Amino acid sequence: MMIVQVVSVGFLVLLLLHLFNDLVLKPRSPRAKLQRQGINGPSPHFFFGNIPQMKNLLLQLHSTKQHKEKEVDEDDHDVFISHNWPSALFPHVQKWRNQYGPMYLFSSGNIQWLMITDIEMVKQITLHTSLNLGKPSYLSKDMRPLLGHGILSSSGPTWAYQRKIIAPELYLNKVKAVVNLIVDSANIVLRSWETRLQSEGGVSEIKIDEDLRSLSADIISRTCFGSNYVEGKEIFTKLRDLQRVLSTVYAYAGIPGFRYLPTRSNRDIWRLEKEINSSILKLIKQRLHDTQEQDLLQMILEGAKNCEGIDGLLSSSGSRDRFMIDNCKNIFFAGHETTAITASWCLMLLAAHQDWQDRVRAEVLEVCGSDPPDARMLRSKALNMVIQETLRLYPPSAFVVREAYEDINLKGILIPKGMNIQIPIPLMQQDPELWGPDAHKFNPKRFSNGVSGAGKSPEAYIPFGIGARVCVGQHLAMTELKVILSLILSKFRFALSSSYCHSPTFRLVVEPGHGVFLKMTRI
Repeated sequence: MMIVQVVSVGFLVLLLLHLFNDLVLKPRSPRAKLQRQGINGPSPHFFFGNIPQMKNLLLQLHSTKQHKEKEVDEDDHDVFISHNWPSALFPHVQKWRNQYGPMYLFSSGNIQWLMITDIEMVKQITLHTSLNLGKPSYLSKDMRPLLGHGILSSSGPTWAYQRKIIAPELYLNKVKAVVNLIVDSANIVLRSWETRLQSEGGVSEIKIDEDLRSLSADIISRTCFGSNYVEGKEIFTKLRDLQRVLSTVYAYAGIPGFRYLPTRSNRDIWRLEKEINSSILKLIKQRLHDTQEQDLLQMILEGAKNCEGIDGLLSSSGSRDRFMIDNCKNIFFAGHETTAITASWCLMLLAAHQDWQDRVRAEVLEVCGSDPPDARMLRSKALNMVIQETLRLYPPSAFVVREAYEDINLKGILIPKGMNIQIPIPLMQQDPELWGPDAHKFNPKRFSNGVSGAGKSPEAYIPFGIGARVCVGQHLAMTELKVILSLILSKFRFALSSSYCHSPTFRLVVEPGHGVFLKMTRI
């Protein structure tokens, strides 16, 4: 009996020592190394990190928020909307930046972060191409149901192999070949709007968000997976549900054991993950019986067959099925959600700035005339400027994140192995020191000479990420946006409806919190 008690006590002591090492010693080690180099930050709770302080700052901000979201500019009768929203969604970033400088430390649970808003350090990270600086490992753990070990969350040889497979299918020459397909998908949605306008006397209030999501989902299905939207509808609907639930628990990423608790949110996440994986696997099995199509899905399937011998690939992804499912989920999510949201923000801004709406429409009609829409839509310079400015003011992704897999020296600072890096995209893209006194205003003219001439430093414009990890789908996204917006502008006039409430919200991506309502008329 005594021996059993001694063994039990010994086991408990070992367990406590292991937990103490994981929760206290291990996280504090890289933090201490940076503190010795003069980088500091708010003191973290040993278990929750700085999560309680971040939540309190949000609560304080919301309780004292007493300003109007929307007002009319009496000079030009356009609707003026405040675009200075990053400090409202992420008040801790601005507060701690002011308190500790352009680089500071904080933690979420046991995940240690180095926040970087110093543009010279951002340049260094952009130029760093080594696989030793990859995506944080927490993404494939806490965000596993949505991202798994796909191209958005993987690192090292796994990521390099995935990019080798996926990127060539999204090069500009291949994207241009599917413009007609994008036009066909867009015309289906636009005809439904025309029918609605006709039935309602020529003027209608339309909430555009869900229609644009359906459209973008249809496009990504057709261009990358060879299936139409009807066949993939279940996947997109459940991915959207999964995104919403994950966004409610995202703040707790890094708290040890949280993702294993049988909370209502976690149970919903587990159920949705299982259902989505099953639906994608069904889609994959259907394709295995038909190898005639040569699209992105086919490349992923062939890549799964040939992934043996890639260091850590199958061991990290679990199986070939896992490899295929995770990369399909990544493409489904990133390929349709971010593009649809950006299209919504673009239309909102053009509705609020009628002068730019008229200018872009005139250019689109001049380029295409009365001919059927085609790749000439991509030539509109004014539209390109509007899209770039929209992505500056409302980037879908809020942060660039990295993890040092080895000690890395950047700008004379040793970033220790295990330290995570976070760059706040919206704050960098609205920094008056980098973009001038009108940094919070909608001014597409700043991009008249391209990104290089838009601000003080082109490295401050990062809506598609930075460096070697820049988004592989940016050509498809920009082409899709140009075609969709050109078609809408050529067929409709629109203004913001009185139902519109400007409320940018962070749900893993930055989206209109209450949707975008437009009052539309047929041209």
